[in-house]
Amino acid sequence: MQLLLVRHALPLRSEPGPTKQERADPDLSDEGRVQVARLPDALARFPISRVVSSPQRRAIQTAEPVAAARGLTVEIEDRFAEYDRDLPVYVPIEHIRDENPQEWARMAAGHLPSSVDEEAFRARVRAAVDDVAAGAEHEDTVAVFSHGGVINVVLHEILGTKRVLSFPIDYASVTRLLFSRSGQASVVTVNGTEHVWDLLPRNQRDPTPDDDAAGTAEVGVPPACGGKSGN
Repeated sequence: MQLLLVRHALPLRSEPGPTKQERADPDLSDEGRVQVARLPDALARFPISRVVSSPQRRAIQTAEPVAAARGLTVEIEDRFAEYDRDLPVYVPIEHIRDENPQEWARMAAGHLPSSVDEEAFRARVRAAVDDVAAGAEHEDTVAVFSHGGVINVVLHEILGTKRVLSFPIDYASVTRLLFSRSGQASVVTVNGTEHVWDLLPRNQRDPTPDDDAAGTAEVGVPPACGGKSGN
């Protein structure tokens, strides 16, 4: 089974509002909608048979054009929600460096935000992936539209990385996994961005050495755990 993990496109920033939905669940920005418009063609080579999304609007809006192009319905899976879903605001990651240097330093060191129950978050993401893999036929390709933290957790569980946040996961990027018949997972590519490279926020400014290193990564690491991991 092939699993495509697609991060949502660039969202708006949200400010505190009277309801939870208005706080950390923004719509896509205009720039994000331009990114999304490229996804159906970018994913055309994959025989996607199922489209699954986080319940958050930025992920659903990223999934909808891909599902529509295939005549599929977007299936909502609550467990693919990001760790920020209950926070009072949504601040795009590229703004956190200036606005909350302490939290940025924590995340740059590979840790989830201090307000997040890391073990609970990892457990629910792991369970969601396990269920998607278990419910698929060997020949199936499933596209899951989710978030940077979720995708990093999936990679952490498979590769056994020392840090939970080990990989740069860009907006509208594609990370590709394969599951064997026995349920063992392997990572094929991480953070594929060739279809939106010119639209990413970090490429709208002068590049840095770190930026240059953060494109598609071919991962030559043997699978460290199966789809039914108990880690």
